Amino acid sequence: MRKIKKHSAILMLLALLLGEARLASGQEKLSLETAIATALANNYDIKLVNNDVQIAKNNANLGNAGMLPTLDGSFSDGGSRQNITRTQSNGNQQTLDGVRNTNMSYGAALGWTIFDGLQMFTNYERLKELQKLGEINAKATILTTVSNVINAYYTVLKEQQLVKAKDTALDISQLRLKIADNKLAIGRGSKLDVLAAKVDYNTDTSSYLQEINLLKNAKTTLNQVMARDLNTDFTVNETIGIDTQLNYTALAAQMEQLNPDLQNAFISKKIAELNLKQVKGQRYPVVAINSGYEFQKSTSPTGFNTQTRSNGFTYGLTASMNIFNGFLQRQNERNAKIGINSSALTLDKTKQDLTAQLISTYQSYGTNLDLLKIEKNNVDIARQNLDITLEKYRLGSISPLELREAQRNSIDAVTRYLEAQYQAKLTEISLKEISGTLNIQ
Repeated sequence: MRKIKKHSAILMLLALLLGEARLASGQEKLSLETAIATALANNYDIKLVNNDVQIAKNNANLGNAGMLPTLDGSFSDGGSRQNITRTQSNGNQQTLDGVRNTNMSYGAALGWTIFDGLQMFTNYERLKELQKLGEINAKATILTTVSNVINAYYTVLKEQQLVKAKDTALDISQLRLKIADNKLAIGRGSKLDVLAAKVDYNTDTSSYLQEINLLKNAKTTLNQVMARDLNTDFTVNETIGIDTQLNYTALAAQMEQLNPDLQNAFISKKIAELNLKQVKGQRYPVVAINSGYEFQKSTSPTGFNTQTRSNGFTYGLTASMNIFNGFLQRQNERNAKIGINSSALTLDKTKQDLTAQLISTYQSYGTNLDLLKIEKNNVDIARQNLDITLEKYRLGSISPLELREAQRNSIDAVTRYLEAQYQAKLTEISLKEISGTLNIQ
Protein backbone atom coordinates (compact mmCIF):
# COMPACT_ATOMS: atom_id res chain seq x y z
CA MET A 1 0.00 0.00 0.00
CA ARG A 2 2.91 2.32 0.67
CA LYS A 3 4.14 1.63 -2.87
CA ILE A 4 0.74 2.61 -4.25
CA LYS A 5 0.76 5.87 -2.28
CA LYS A 6 4.30 6.57 -3.45
CA HIS A 7 3.34 6.01 -7.08
CA SER A 8 0.27 8.18 -6.64
CA ALA A 9 2.43 10.96 -5.26
CA ILE A 10 4.64 10.76 -8.34
CA LEU A 11 1.61 11.05 -10.60
CA MET A 12 0.33 14.01 -8.59
CA LEU A 13 3.73 15.70 -8.96
CA LEU A 14 3.57 15.13 -12.74
CA ALA A 15 0.11 16.68 -12.82
CA LEU A 16 1.37 19.71 -10.88
CA LEU A 17 4.26 20.15 -13.32
CA LEU A 18 1.87 19.96 -16.26
CA GLY A 19 -0.39 22.44 -14.54
CA GLU A 20 2.48 24.88 -14.14
CA ALA A 21 3.26 24.52 -17.83
CA ARG A 22 -0.38 25.14 -18.73
CA LEU A 23 -0.61 28.25 -16.55
CA ALA A 24 2.64 29.84 -17.73
CA SER A 25 2.12 33.56 -17.95
CA GLY A 26 3.78 36.41 -19.80
CA GLN A 27 2.70 35.32 -23.27
CA GLU A 28 1.66 37.85 -25.88
CA LYS A 29 -2.10 38.13 -26.35
CA LEU A 30 -2.38 38.19 -30.13
CA SER A 31 -5.57 39.49 -31.72
CA LEU A 32 -6.60 38.61 -35.26
CA GLU A 33 -6.38 42.27 -36.30
CA THR A 34 -2.80 42.50 -35.02
CA ALA A 35 -1.86 39.27 -36.80
CA ILE A 36 -3.24 40.58 -40.10
CA ALA A 37 -1.56 43.97 -39.71
CA THR A 38 1.78 42.29 -38.92
CA ALA A 39 1.51 40.04 -41.97
CA LEU A 40 0.63 42.94 -44.26
CA ALA A 41 3.66 44.83 -43.01
CA ASN A 42 6.16 41.93 -43.05
CA ASN A 43 5.05 39.29 -45.53
CA TYR A 44 7.69 38.73 -48.21
CA ASP A 45 5.22 37.92 -51.01
CA ILE A 46 3.42 41.23 -50.42
CA LYS A 47 6.69 43.16 -50.48
CA LEU A 48 7.71 41.52 -53.74
CA VAL A 49 4.39 42.13 -55.46
CA ASN A 50 4.39 45.74 -54.25
CA ASN A 51 7.75 46.18 -55.98
CA ASP A 52 6.20 44.86 -59.19
CA VAL A 53 3.33 47.33 -58.82
CA GLN A 54 5.77 50.20 -58.38
CA ILE A 55 7.65 49.17 -61.53
CA ALA A 56 4.40 49.01 -63.53
CA LYS A 57 3.42 52.42 -62.17
CA ASN A 58 6.79 53.89 -63.15
CA ASN A 59 6.44 52.44 -66.66
CA ALA A 60 3.01 53.97 -67.29
CA ASN A 61 4.13 57.34 -68.65
CA LEU A 62 3.97 59.26 -71.92
CA GLY A 63 7.67 58.95 -72.58
CA ASN A 64 7.66 55.16 -72.29
CA ALA A 65 4.72 55.06 -74.70
CA GLY A 66 6.75 57.01 -77.30
CA MET A 67 4.58 60.16 -77.24
CA LEU A 68 7.30 62.62 -76.19
CA PRO A 69 10.24 63.95 -78.19
CA THR A 70 13.81 62.83 -77.57
CA LEU A 71 16.80 65.14 -77.25
CA ASP A 72 20.32 63.78 -77.56
CA GLY A 73 23.55 65.65 -77.00
CA SER A 74 26.86 64.65 -78.58
CA PHE A 75 30.50 65.68 -78.38
CA SER A 76 33.60 64.35 -80.07
CA ASP A 77 37.20 65.46 -80.16
CA GLY A 78 40.05 63.69 -81.89
CA GLY A 79 42.94 63.95 -84.28
CA SER A 80 45.94 62.23 -85.82
CA ARG A 81 49.71 62.64 -86.24
CA GLN A 82 51.04 61.19 -89.50
CA ASN A 83 54.10 61.04 -91.73
CA ILE A 84 53.03 61.85 -95.32
CA THR A 85 54.82 61.36 -98.65
CA ARG A 86 53.14 63.05 -101.63
CA THR A 87 54.09 62.68 -105.29
CA GLN A 88 52.92 65.49 -107.58
CA SER A 89 51.94 65.19 -111.25
CA ASN A 90 55.27 66.65 -112.37
CA GLY A 91 57.15 63.95 -110.54
CA ASN A 92 58.25 66.03 -107.61
CA GLN A 93 58.01 64.23 -104.26
CA GLN A 94 57.32 65.86 -100.93
CA THR A 95 57.80 64.28 -97.52
CA LEU A 96 56.13 65.68 -94.41
CA ASP A 97 56.78 64.27 -90.92
CA GLY A 98 54.57 64.65 -87.89
CA VAL A 99 51.63 66.26 -89.65
CA ARG A 100 48.83 66.77 -87.09
CA ASN A 101 45.13 66.81 -88.04
CA THR A 102 42.40 67.70 -85.50
CA ASN A 103 38.63 67.58 -85.52
CA MET A 104 36.07 68.51 -82.89
CA SER A 105 32.30 68.64 -82.96
CA TYR A 106 29.36 68.94 -80.58
CA GLY A 107 25.67 69.42 -80.93
CA ALA A 108 22.13 68.48 -79.90
CA ALA A 109 19.59 66.50 -81.93
CA LEU A 110 15.84 66.58 -81.40
CA GLY A 111 13.60 63.80 -82.72
CA TRP A 112 9.82 63.49 -82.36
CA THR A 113 7.51 60.92 -83.90
CA ILE A 114 4.27 62.78 -84.56
CA PHE A 115 2.32 59.93 -86.17
CA ASP A 116 2.76 56.16 -86.09
CA GLY A 117 -0.69 54.86 -86.84
CA LEU A 118 -1.82 55.75 -83.27
CA GLN A 119 0.46 53.03 -81.88
CA MET A 120 1.84 55.38 -79.22
CA PHE A 121 -1.64 56.09 -77.85
CA THR A 122 -2.47 52.38 -77.81
CA ASN A 123 0.82 51.63 -76.08
CA TYR A 124 0.10 54.25 -73.42
CA GLU A 125 -3.30 52.69 -72.77
CA ARG A 126 -1.68 49.25 -72.59
CA LEU A 127 0.84 50.48 -70.02
CA LYS A 128 -1.98 51.81 -67.87
CA GLU A 129 -3.77 48.46 -68.11
CA LEU A 130 -0.57 46.69 -67.08
CA GLN A 131 -0.43 48.97 -64.05
CA LYS A 132 -4.00 47.97 -63.18
CA LEU A 133 -3.06 44.33 -63.67
CA GLY A 134 -0.18 44.74 -61.23
CA GLU A 135 -2.50 46.32 -58.68
CA ILE A 136 -4.99 43.47 -59.10
CA ASN A 137 -2.22 40.92 -58.61
CA ALA A 138 -1.16 42.78 -55.48
CA LYS A 139 -4.72 42.66 -54.18
CA ALA A 140 -4.87 38.93 -54.88
CA THR A 141 -1.63 38.39 -52.98
CA ILE A 142 -2.91 40.45 -50.06
CA LEU A 143 -6.21 38.55 -49.96
CA THR A 144 -4.36 35.22 -50.06
CA THR A 145 -2.05 36.35 -47.27
CA VAL A 146 -4.96 37.56 -45.13
CA SER A 147 -6.78 34.28 -45.76
CA ASN A 148 -3.67 32.33 -44.73
CA VAL A 149 -3.33 34.43 -41.57
CA ILE A 150 -6.96 33.89 -40.60
CA ASN A 151 -6.75 30.16 -41.29
CA ALA A 152 -3.55 29.85 -39.26
CA TYR A 153 -4.98 32.02 -36.47
CA TYR A 154 -8.08 29.88 -36.05
CA THR A 155 -5.99 26.73 -36.25
CA VAL A 156 -4.09 28.03 -33.22
CA LEU A 157 -7.39 28.88 -31.55
CA LYS A 158 -8.78 25.39 -32.18
CA GLU A 159 -5.63 23.70 -30.88
CA GLN A 160 -5.57 26.03 -27.89
CA GLN A 161 -9.13 25.01 -26.99
CA LEU A 162 -8.35 21.34 -27.59
CA VAL A 163 -5.45 21.63 -25.15
CA LYS A 164 -7.90 22.92 -22.55
CA ALA A 165 -10.32 20.11 -23.34
CA LYS A 166 -7.53 17.53 -22.96
CA ASP A 167 -6.51 19.33 -19.79
CA THR A 168 -10.00 18.84 -18.38
CA ALA A 169 -9.94 15.17 -19.35
CA LEU A 170 -6.59 14.83 -17.60
CA ASP A 171 -8.03 16.42 -14.43
CA ILE A 172 -10.90 13.93 -14.43
CA SER A 173 -8.50 11.02 -14.91
CA GLN A 174 -6.39 12.37 -12.06
CA LEU A 175 -9.46 12.60 -9.85
CA ARG A 176 -10.49 9.08 -10.80
CA LEU A 177 -7.00 7.81 -9.89
CA LYS A 178 -7.17 9.60 -6.56
CA ILE A 179 -10.58 8.09 -5.79
CA ALA A 180 -9.35 4.62 -6.78
CA ASP A 181 -6.30 5.03 -4.50
CA ASN A 182 -8.48 6.18 -1.61
CA LYS A 183 -10.90 3.26 -2.03
CA LEU A 184 -8.01 0.82 -2.09
CA ALA A 185 -6.56 2.43 1.02
CA ILE A 186 -9.77 1.94 3.03
CA GLY A 187 -10.36 -1.56 1.66
CA ARG A 188 -13.33 -0.76 -0.57
CA GLY A 189 -11.51 -0.81 -3.92
CA SER A 190 -9.31 -3.14 -5.91
CA LYS A 191 -5.79 -3.03 -7.25
CA LEU A 192 -7.27 -3.65 -10.71
CA ASP A 193 -9.24 -0.37 -10.57
CA VAL A 194 -6.11 1.53 -9.56
CA LEU A 195 -4.06 0.07 -12.39
CA ALA A 196 -6.81 0.77 -14.91
CA ALA A 197 -7.02 4.36 -13.65
CA LYS A 198 -3.24 4.73 -14.00
CA VAL A 199 -3.31 3.45 -17.58
CA ASP A 200 -6.10 5.88 -18.52
CA TYR A 201 -4.31 8.72 -16.75
CA ASN A 202 -1.10 8.01 -18.68
CA THR A 203 -3.09 7.77 -21.92
CA ASP A 204 -4.69 11.16 -21.28
CA THR A 205 -1.29 12.61 -20.34
CA SER A 206 0.15 11.40 -23.66
CA SER A 207 -2.82 12.82 -25.56
CA TYR A 208 -2.42 16.14 -23.76
CA LEU A 209 1.29 16.37 -24.57
CA GLN A 210 0.63 15.54 -28.23
CA GLU A 211 -2.00 18.29 -28.36
CA ILE A 212 0.50 20.76 -26.90
CA ASN A 213 2.91 19.81 -29.69
CA LEU A 214 0.21 20.43 -32.30
CA LEU A 215 -0.45 23.83 -30.71
CA LYS A 216 3.24 24.75 -30.88
CA ASN A 217 3.39 23.74 -34.55
CA ALA A 218 0.29 25.83 -35.31
CA LYS A 219 1.90 28.84 -33.62
CA THR A 220 5.05 28.35 -35.69
CA THR A 221 2.96 28.32 -38.87
CA LEU A 222 1.19 31.55 -37.89
CA ASN A 223 4.50 33.23 -37.05
CA GLN A 224 5.81 32.16 -40.45
CA VAL A 225 2.82 33.67 -42.28
CA MET A 226 3.34 36.89 -40.31
CA ALA A 227 7.04 36.80 -41.27
CA ARG A 228 8.28 37.32 -37.72
CA ASP A 229 10.46 35.39 -35.25
CA LEU A 230 9.28 31.78 -35.45
CA ASN A 231 9.95 31.22 -31.75
CA THR A 232 7.61 33.99 -30.57
CA ASP A 233 5.11 32.54 -28.10
CA PHE A 234 1.61 33.92 -27.73
CA THR A 235 -2.01 33.13 -26.97
CA VAL A 236 -5.05 34.00 -29.09
CA ASN A 237 -8.59 35.05 -28.31
CA GLU A 238 -10.91 32.28 -27.17
CA THR A 239 -13.95 32.85 -29.35
CA ILE A 240 -14.63 32.15 -33.02
CA GLY A 241 -17.07 34.64 -34.48
CA ILE A 242 -18.86 33.08 -37.43
CA ASP A 243 -20.88 35.13 -39.91
CA THR A 244 -24.05 33.07 -40.39
CA GLN A 245 -25.80 35.57 -42.70
CA LEU A 246 -23.87 35.09 -45.94
CA ASN A 247 -26.15 35.05 -49.00
CA TYR A 248 -25.24 33.23 -52.21
CA THR A 249 -26.85 35.75 -54.57
CA ALA A 250 -25.00 38.65 -52.97
CA LEU A 251 -21.72 36.72 -52.95
CA ALA A 252 -22.08 35.85 -56.65
CA ALA A 253 -22.70 39.51 -57.56
CA GLN A 254 -19.70 40.63 -55.50
CA MET A 255 -17.54 37.96 -57.13
CA GLU A 256 -18.36 39.38 -60.58
CA GLN A 257 -17.10 42.81 -59.51
CA LEU A 258 -14.38 42.19 -56.95
CA ASN A 259 -12.73 38.80 -57.43
CA PRO A 260 -9.04 39.44 -58.33
CA ASP A 261 -8.74 36.39 -60.60
CA LEU A 262 -11.79 37.47 -62.59
CA GLN A 263 -10.52 41.04 -62.80
CA ASN A 264 -7.13 39.74 -63.89
CA ALA A 265 -8.71 37.72 -66.73
CA PHE A 266 -10.81 40.70 -67.80
CA ILE A 267 -7.82 43.06 -67.95
CA SER A 268 -5.76 40.44 -69.79
CA LYS A 269 -8.49 40.28 -72.44
CA LYS A 270 -8.42 44.06 -72.78
CA ILE A 271 -4.63 44.01 -73.15
CA ALA A 272 -4.97 41.39 -75.91
CA GLU A 273 -7.41 43.69 -77.74
CA LEU A 274 -4.97 46.60 -77.42
CA ASN A 275 -2.22 44.38 -78.79
CA LEU A 276 -4.26 43.78 -81.96
CA LYS A 277 -4.89 47.51 -82.25
CA GLN A 278 -1.19 48.20 -81.94
CA VAL A 279 -0.30 45.58 -84.56
CA LYS A 280 -2.82 47.08 -87.01
CA GLY A 281 -1.21 50.50 -86.46
CA GLN A 282 1.91 49.14 -88.19
CA ARG A 283 0.02 49.34 -91.49
CA TYR A 284 0.19 53.15 -91.39
CA PRO A 285 3.17 55.41 -92.15
CA VAL A 286 5.45 56.71 -89.42
CA VAL A 287 6.06 60.45 -89.60
CA ALA A 288 8.73 62.17 -87.53
CA ILE A 289 10.32 65.60 -87.36
CA ASN A 290 13.89 66.29 -86.39
CA SER A 291 15.95 69.31 -85.58
CA GLY A 292 19.23 70.12 -83.96
CA TYR A 293 22.25 72.34 -83.56
CA GLU A 294 25.76 71.32 -84.58
CA PHE A 295 29.23 72.84 -84.32
CA GLN A 296 32.26 71.37 -86.15
CA LYS A 297 35.90 72.41 -86.26
CA SER A 298 38.77 70.66 -88.02
CA THR A 299 42.39 71.43 -88.98
CA SER A 300 44.50 69.79 -91.71
CA PRO A 301 47.81 71.51 -92.56
CA THR A 302 48.23 69.51 -95.75
CA GLY A 303 44.76 70.13 -97.15
CA PHE A 304 43.48 72.77 -99.50
CA ASN A 305 41.95 74.52 -96.47
CA THR A 306 44.11 74.31 -93.38
CA GLN A 307 41.21 74.96 -91.02
CA THR A 308 37.45 74.55 -91.31
CA ARG A 309 34.74 75.60 -88.83
CA SER A 310 30.94 75.40 -89.16
CA ASN A 311 27.92 75.73 -86.92
CA GLY A 312 24.17 76.05 -87.32
CA PHE A 313 20.74 74.49 -86.99
CA THR A 314 19.39 71.46 -88.84
CA TYR A 315 15.80 70.40 -89.42
CA GLY A 316 13.90 67.85 -91.39
CA LEU A 317 10.85 65.68 -91.84
CA THR A 318 10.98 61.92 -92.33
CA ALA A 319 8.30 59.43 -93.28
CA SER A 320 8.42 55.68 -93.70
CA MET A 321 5.86 53.01 -94.41
CA ASN A 322 5.93 49.27 -94.47
CA ILE A 323 4.88 48.23 -97.98
CA PHE A 324 5.74 44.54 -97.83
CA ASN A 325 7.48 42.50 -95.13
CA GLY A 326 6.93 38.94 -96.28
CA PHE A 327 3.32 38.74 -95.02
CA LEU A 328 4.50 39.21 -91.43
CA GLN A 329 1.93 41.96 -90.91
CA ARG A 330 -0.93 39.63 -91.76
CA GLN A 331 0.60 36.88 -89.62
CA ASN A 332 0.97 39.20 -86.60
CA GLU A 333 -2.65 40.35 -86.91
CA ARG A 334 -3.90 36.77 -87.07
CA ASN A 335 -1.86 35.83 -84.01
CA ALA A 336 -3.20 38.88 -82.14
CA LYS A 337 -6.77 37.80 -82.94
CA ILE A 338 -6.02 34.32 -81.64
CA GLY A 339 -4.64 35.95 -78.48
CA ILE A 340 -7.95 37.77 -78.02
CA ASN A 341 -9.85 34.51 -78.46
CA SER A 342 -7.60 32.77 -75.92
CA SER A 343 -8.04 35.57 -73.38
CA ALA A 344 -11.84 35.42 -73.86
CA LEU A 345 -11.79 31.66 -73.26
CA THR A 346 -9.64 32.18 -70.17
CA LEU A 347 -12.11 34.75 -68.86
CA ASP A 348 -15.06 32.38 -69.38
CA LYS A 349 -13.17 29.47 -67.80
CA THR A 350 -12.11 31.56 -64.81
CA LYS A 351 -15.69 32.69 -64.28
CA GLN A 352 -17.02 29.14 -64.49
CA ASP A 353 -14.33 27.77 -62.14
CA LEU A 354 -14.99 30.49 -59.59
CA THR A 355 -18.76 29.98 -59.80
CA ALA A 356 -18.33 26.23 -59.26
CA GLN A 357 -16.02 26.92 -56.33
CA LEU A 358 -18.50 29.40 -54.87
CA ILE A 359 -21.41 26.95 -55.17
CA SER A 360 -19.45 24.10 -53.61
CA THR A 361 -18.10 26.24 -50.78
CA TYR A 362 -21.52 27.74 -50.06
CA GLN A 363 -23.04 24.28 -49.82
CA SER A 364 -20.30 23.24 -47.39
CA TYR A 365 -20.88 26.47 -45.47
CA GLY A 366 -24.58 25.63 -44.97
CA THR A 367 -23.76 22.06 -43.96
CA ASN A 368 -21.12 23.21 -41.48
CA LEU A 369 -23.56 25.65 -39.86
CA ASP A 370 -26.07 22.80 -39.40
CA LEU A 371 -23.38 20.54 -37.98
CA LEU A 372 -22.31 23.31 -35.63
CA LYS A 373 -25.77 23.46 -34.08
CA ILE A 374 -25.90 19.69 -33.65
CA GLU A 375 -22.41 19.42 -32.16
CA LYS A 376 -23.06 22.30 -29.75
CA ASN A 377 -26.11 20.43 -28.46
CA ASN A 378 -24.04 17.24 -28.20
CA VAL A 379 -21.44 19.06 -26.09
CA ASP A 380 -24.10 20.19 -23.62
CA ILE A 381 -25.56 16.69 -23.38
CA ALA A 382 -22.14 15.02 -23.03
CA ARG A 383 -21.10 17.44 -20.27
CA GLN A 384 -24.31 16.83 -18.33
CA ASN A 385 -23.82 13.10 -18.72
CA LEU A 386 -20.21 13.37 -17.53
CA ASP A 387 -21.20 15.40 -14.47
CA ILE A 388 -23.87 12.89 -13.49
CA THR A 389 -21.57 9.92 -14.16
CA LEU A 390 -18.73 11.47 -12.17
CA GLU A 391 -20.99 12.07 -9.18
CA LYS A 392 -22.27 8.50 -9.34
CA TYR A 393 -18.68 7.27 -9.50
CA ARG A 394 -17.83 9.23 -6.36
CA LEU A 395 -20.76 7.53 -4.65
CA GLY A 396 -19.62 4.15 -5.93
CA SER A 397 -22.82 3.34 -7.79
CA ILE A 398 -21.21 2.86 -11.24
CA SER A 399 -18.11 1.13 -12.55
CA PRO A 400 -14.91 2.89 -13.72
CA LEU A 401 -15.62 1.74 -17.26
CA GLU A 402 -18.86 3.73 -17.32
CA LEU A 403 -17.02 6.83 -16.11
CA ARG A 404 -14.33 6.32 -18.74
CA GLU A 405 -16.95 5.97 -21.46
CA ALA A 406 -18.70 9.18 -20.36
CA GLN A 407 -15.32 10.94 -20.24
CA ARG A 408 -14.45 9.72 -23.73
CA ASN A 409 -17.85 10.79 -25.08
CA SER A 410 -17.38 14.24 -23.60
CA ILE A 411 -13.95 14.86 -25.09
CA ASP A 412 -15.11 13.47 -28.46
CA ALA A 413 -18.12 15.80 -28.42
CA VAL A 414 -15.92 18.80 -27.61
CA THR A 415 -13.45 17.82 -30.35
CA ARG A 416 -16.21 17.49 -32.94
CA TYR A 417 -17.72 20.80 -31.86
CA LEU A 418 -14.40 22.63 -32.16
CA GLU A 419 -13.80 21.03 -35.56
CA ALA A 420 -17.29 22.08 -36.69
CA GLN A 421 -16.57 25.64 -35.56
CA TYR A 422 -13.25 25.58 -37.37
CA GLN A 423 -14.67 24.22 -40.62
CA ALA A 424 -17.58 26.69 -40.56
CA LYS A 425 -15.10 29.54 -40.14
CA LEU A 426 -12.88 28.25 -42.94
CA THR A 427 -15.78 28.06 -45.39
CA GLU A 428 -16.85 31.57 -44.37
CA ILE A 429 -13.33 32.85 -45.06
CA SER A 430 -13.22 31.00 -48.38
CA LEU A 431 -16.55 32.48 -49.48
CA LYS A 432 -15.37 36.00 -48.67
CA GLU A 433 -12.08 35.41 -50.44
CA ILE A 434 -13.85 34.15 -53.59
CA SER A 435 -16.22 37.13 -53.55
CA GLY A 436 -13.33 39.55 -52.96
CA THR A 437 -14.91 40.88 -49.75
CA LEU A 438 -12.46 39.45 -47.21
CA ASN A 439 -11.69 42.20 -44.72
CA ILE A 440 -7.99 43.10 -44.86
CA GLN A 441 -8.06 45.56 -41.99
